[in-house]
Amino acid sequence: MPQIAYLSTFVPKKCGLATYTQHLREAISHAKGNRPQDPVITMCNPEERMDYREPWMMPLLKQDIEDYKRLADTINQSSVDIVSLQHEFGIFGGDAGSHIIEFMRRVTKPIVTTFHTVFEHPVEPYASIQKEIARLSDHLLVMNRKGLGYLNGNFGVPLEKISFIPHGTPVPNSSDRDNVRRREGWENRNVLFTFGLLGRSKGIELILKSLASAVQAVPELLYVVAGQTHPEVRKQEGESYREELMAMVKEFGLDHHVQWIDRYVPEDELVSLIAASDLYVTPYPGMGQITSGTLAYAAGLGRPILSTPYVYAKDLLQDNEEMLLPYGDADAWSAKLIELFTYPGMLAEWERNMAEIGRSMHWPQVGAQHLRLFQQIAFHQRGTIADVG
Repeated sequence: MPQIAYLSTFVPKKCGLATYTQHLREAISHAKGNRPQDPVITMCNPEERMDYREPWMMPLLKQDIEDYKRLADTINQSSVDIVSLQHEFGIFGGDAGSHIIEFMRRVTKPIVTTFHTVFEHPVEPYASIQKEIARLSDHLLVMNRKGLGYLNGNFGVPLEKISFIPHGTPVPNSSDRDNVRRREGWENRNVLFTFGLLGRSKGIELILKSLASAVQAVPELLYVVAGQTHPEVRKQEGESYREELMAMVKEFGLDHHVQWIDRYVPEDELVSLIAASDLYVTPYPGMGQITSGTLAYAAGLGRPILSTPYVYAKDLLQDNEEMLLPYGDADAWSAKLIELFTYPGMLAEWERNMAEIGRSMHWPQVGAQHLRLFQQIAFHQRGTIADVG
């Protein structure tokens, strides 16, 4: 079994990439038969360094270019067989995260890079950085099939160098659903759920407008908006977006139909809340988003989904186009909500479809897929070294 070094943000940092890497590492460890723990190079700021004191943790200071060189040398001298690099713009130091290139040029072990963001139309300086990362990687992973074409078309990456593996998700626990609904006061309600750091890119106002008329036909509708305001949004405009949304709730008389969970929601609680909802909605106005961890979770948990047709949603819901509606058409959203919660059997059919889609996304399957790929890359590298010798 290959020893894997993960390079990413990592818990206790509260970010989606950190949580993703934690689950990926756990899933691969399980697939390996719970062998000794693989190391993690944990991206951090100086004040966070002491959060990473486990023997298998290697803190890497985001803005310290010498630290990238030091960690590359450490990996070269270790028993690590392969590096799993989790790439997202913003987590590495330098212009557009360019410091990571210094690490990649210096390290001698094979690198498999997972791109969490791939642009359809990349712009500088991100385009040059991503192209170089792709060149220096032995293999690339994307969580959206569209990403294969984007990387091939924009950067000339050979398709055989790229693999698609879906975003991992928890395995559903159906026995928890009734308890959560009782605890949250959702009994006898038709619950729509949205989660994420709040900002204008979430499109919450679209759901509020559609609810204004939908609740006349379906008075049991309850829209739950979970998550605190995005820190960067709060810096720029405080809570003005949330306050605008709350004013809309008053204007439309929706006090009985909207519930705010305005706080950080730990992942185990989030999974329980999504599983207990009746319909997961992502009314995002931006169509370029290529991954969405929360939409992936909803699919993996077998929840019916209603979404705008952004890139990740279209890829995830292919052959289920009835679950996609245009942004801005509140009348269409209202009509679909009424149809879903009044037409006998329609929501149950959507649930069956999503359970089928979600089955391949559960972490045990996703971890096993990653491990098979890492074994192939590491075996090929060892074979190449043996041939050279």
